[in-house]
Amino acid sequence: MKFELCAASIEAIQLAKQHNFNRIELCQSLEQGGLTPSYGMIEYAQAFGIETHVLIRPRPGGFVYSRDEIEVVLREIISCKRIGVKGVVVGALKDSGEIDSEVMKEMIDKAEGMDVTFHRAFDDSIEWKPSLEILINLGVERVLSSGLATNIENGMPVLKQMVQFADSNIEIMAGGGVNAANVCRLIEDVQPDAVHFSGTSKFELDEDSFFSESILKVDPKKVQRILDVARIM
Repeated sequence: MKFELCAASIEAIQLAKQHNFNRIELCQSLEQGGLTPSYGMIEYAQAFGIETHVLIRPRPGGFVYSRDEIEVVLREIISCKRIGVKGVVVGALKDSGEIDSEVMKEMIDKAEGMDVTFHRAFDDSIEWKPSLEILINLGVERVLSSGLATNIENGMPVLKQMVQFADSNIEIMAGGGVNAANVCRLIEDVQPDAVHFSGTSKFELDEDSFFSESILKVDPKKVQRILDVARIM
């Protein structure tokens, strides 16, 4: 069982190293579901010595992209490849809700030599079996999913079917609402290849400033509790 921390800050990167996470999904702006992190943050994570997979998501919202947005994504993938990033986390859908296999092939070609994870755009697709078949045929290493639900609490039955259907041809990484109360059931019932979580809480940043913001920030106690429960199994 592997554990991946969704890391959107320096503190999260450091925490992932401290707790020996297998890898991080590096991003920023968790309040918007995660966006592509800055180049400096990517280099920092690399230098910190933790396996880094970078989320490439040019904007919040859905996953049907314009040609210009796709060009930006491709450039970001190339930049990650240049600095030796281990993997990228991407996804694209058609208007119909199907996985956009043509766009995904472009991304995979640009990412040659890096791992490719298909992110939770998967949960916005219309049917999980055809979607999983497309990703397997494309050679995607893993898919992050909550089982086509808003969170794993509701998606565990589908996640379990996904693991069985994948039959080790693609890794199934469960994520979306993982916490200390459900991680044991997730591991026991679903038996995913990996578990992904952020362990965040709402936090008021610089509350004495005119530019104060409410953000989602990694909570060391939450992370510790999830790991303590999961690793005793």
